[in-house]
Amino acid sequence: MRNADVLLIAPASANTLAKLAGGLADNLLTSAALAARCPLVVAPAMNDAMWEHPATRANVATLRERGTTVLEPGTGRLASKGEAGAGRLPEPPAVLAAVEEVLAPGPHLLGLHVLVSAGGTREPIDAVRYVGNRSSGRMGLALARAAADRGASVTCVAANVGLERDSRVRYVDVSTAAELHDACLEAFPRCDVLLMAAAVADFRPVEALEGKVKKAGRDELALRLEPTADVLADLSARRRAGQTLVGFAAEHGEGALAFAREKLERKGLDAVMLNDVSQAGIGFDAPVNAVTVVTADGEHEVPRAAKEAVAGALLDAVARLRTGQERPA
Repeated sequence: MRNADVLLIAPASANTLAKLAGGLADNLLTSAALAARCPLVVAPAMNDAMWEHPATRANVATLRERGTTVLEPGTGRLASKGEAGAGRLPEPPAVLAAVEEVLAPGPHLLGLHVLVSAGGTREPIDAVRYVGNRSSGRMGLALARAAADRGASVTCVAANVGLERDSRVRYVDVSTAAELHDACLEAFPRCDVLLMAAAVADFRPVEALEGKVKKAGRDELALRLEPTADVLADLSARRRAGQTLVGFAAEHGEGALAFAREKLERKGLDAVMLNDVSQAGIGFDAPVNAVTVVTADGEHEVPRAAKEAVAGALLDAVARLRTGQERPA
C-alpha cells in the first residue's frame, strides 16, 4: 500500500463501512485500508434499509469527516427479490469519475520551485528540555508532496518532523527558529512559491542552561525569554517580482479572521491560510484539517478533509493567485 495512489473499495457493505469507521483491521481489506497512506474511495452497496439506518449514516459521516470519499449508492432494483431503493452499487462511470477526481492533481506547477516550511521549532531550556509547540509537520509535508505531484521542484525545511519522507522532495532538517530562519533565507531566492506552514516559536530562552537542570533544591525555575526573528517578515522584505508568499495562522476562536487579515497586510503576503485550532479534531497532529484562505479579494473556506485533500485545495488557491499576480503594495 505504500506505493498506491488511491485505494478503492467497491462494493463496500454496511459491515465494511462499520469496520472502516471503527478503525478495525480484522481482515486483509480493512488492514490495508487502515495502513494506507493514500486517498480512500468507497462505493457502498447494500439493502436500502441498511443504507438508511442511523448507524450506517453515522459511519458514513465519520468516514467523510476523515477525508474518505464515500459515493452515494445508486437507486433502483436491489439484490433482495422484489425490493428497490437506494443501495445499488454506483455505476462504473460514477466510480471511475470519483477516482479520477481524487487523483487529479489540479493545475500543474511544472518549472516552479516551491519552498515549504513544516513542523514546530524547539528552543532549548537546558540540554534535555525545550520550549516548543504541538505542530507535527503533517500539513507541511502534505503540501510538499502535493507540490511534487504537480511537477514542482520542492524544498522542505522541516523542524523536528518525524514523519515519512517523499523521495522527490529535498529536505533540510532544522530544530530552532534561528536554524529555520537561516535555512529559509538560504533557499528563498530560488523559490517561486513560499508555503510557510511551520509553527515558529515567537520567543526563546535568553540563555540555554548547561547540562540538565535538577529539580532538587529548587522551589522554582524562572525563564527569561526574548523574541525570535520574524522569519516570514524577513522573507517578505526580500521578495522579488513573481514570487508568491503564503503564510499560515493557527488562531483560537473569536477574532481569528481579523488577525489573519492583519497578518496578510502587515507582512505583505499574497494569502494567509487560517487554521482555527479551537475546532476539535483538526490542526495540530490531526489527520484532518479545515482552513480559510484569506486574500486581498476576500475569504474562501476549505471544508474539513484529510490534510492531503486540504493541501490540494491550497495549491489550487496558489495557482489562482499566480494567474495575473501582482506584487502586494
